[in-house]
Amino acid sequence: MYDTLLIAELIISVILIIVVTMQPSKTNNAASAFTGGAEQLFGKQKARGFEAVLQRTTVLLGILFFALALALAYIAIN
Repeated sequence: MYDTLLIAELIISVILIIVVTMQPSKTNNAASAFTGGAEQLFGKQKARGFEAVLQRTTVLLGILFFALALALAYIAIN
């Protein structure tokens, strides 16, 4: 059981890294990183299409990663 959960944890962590790196950057250029970019911070821009799928996938994988980490810790203690 422990080995199966550990393998699932490793697979989810690799997929989570890939999904996070695939997400588009929120800044337009390097200058906006230094000057702020408050117009984008307070703008109500919803993710649409592929961005929305990536955001939902990231949240789902993050929850699964956390749940598996807790399960692995529980199994290791008992």
